[in-house]
Amino acid sequence: MSAGTLSRSERIARLNDRARQAMGLACVAVATEGFRALSEEEQSRVRELVETFDGFTPDNDPYGERDFGAIYQYGKGRWTTTRPARPAETVFWKIDAYDRDLRFGSEDPANPAVTRRVLTIMLASEY
Repeated sequence: MSAGTLSRSERIARLNDRARQAMGLACVAVATEGFRALSEEEQSRVRELVETFDGFTPDNDPYGERDFGAIYQYGKGRWTTTRPARPAETVFWKIDAYDRDLRFGSEDPANPAVTRRVLTIMLASEY
C-alpha cells in the first residue's frame, strides 16, 4: 500500500510510530516530575519499552492511531508491556498532535508539514 492510499488513521499511526521510535527527533519528548523521580536506569528501560511498544489493542488504541500505551513495573527495576496482576508502578505514554507553534491542536495530524508531535511519559498516578 503506497503512502497515497493509506487511510488517515494509518498515516497518523505511522507518524506516531516514528515519534515513539525517535523521541526528541521526530517529536518533542517530555516527562513528568514523577517519572523523572525514577532512577535513571528505570527511566531508560521504560523509554526503551516505549520505543518498541507494539501492544496495541482495540482497548488502548480504539482509533488505530497508536498514540497511547502503558508500561508496568512488576518488580524492582523490572518493567514490561504486559500487565501483571499487581503492578508495582504503571507508566503511561501519550502522543498529542499540535500545530507547528505548539499552541493549539493540529488541524491535520496526518500532515507532518502542519503538525508537531509531543510525547509525554508520566506515572499513571499523575494522570
